[in-house]
Amino acid sequence: MEVQEAPLAGVRILRPRRFGDHRGFFSETWNARTFAATGIDAVFVQDNQSLSSEVGTLRGLHFQRPPFAQAKLVRCGRGRLLDVVVDIRAGSPGFGQSFSVELSAEGGEQLFVPAGFLHGFVTLVADTEILYKCTAFYSAEHDGCVRWDDPALAIDWRLGSIRPVLSEKDAAAPLLSELDNPFTIEEFA
Repeated sequence: MEVQEAPLAGVRILRPRRFGDHRGFFSETWNARTFAATGIDAVFVQDNQSLSSEVGTLRGLHFQRPPFAQAKLVRCGRGRLLDVVVDIRAGSPGFGQSFSVELSAEGGEQLFVPAGFLHGFVTLVADTEILYKCTAFYSAEHDGCVRWDDPALAIDWRLGSIRPVLSEKDAAAPLLSELDNPFTIEEFA
């Protein structure tokens, strides 16, 4: 497995090996021993999948408050998407900084997102599927989000002239400066 450190501490891009022939390919996308050898010894408890039919479907920026804060292992099962993370751990040198990477079914890349980060993505092609593992169960009472177009974050979603397709929740999300931030670098380093 190829592992690349992202500019934000703890975020990693992973490229599992693929073994292909005339039938297609095989890839081991999760193995606790292999990931532990890279420094990721997360215990995943929930797998999620979503399909977005339109180009420009934007989901995020989401997080869950402790004690249901989640680390995630994200990959694209079909299509292509831009995956975005933002460090919101108070006291972190990377606080408020974002990182984005393109994930595609063809490339097989995965992104490890530690707890204490906002997470979101936008679809770059129609009928894009995202799959991700989480280290905590979903809890509606602990669910939160930050506005995708917060000027303080200045995220380039690569939308060009495309108007994003948003949920009502994401469209009405608060700015990061309005968030009662539950994350500190000490607790989520």
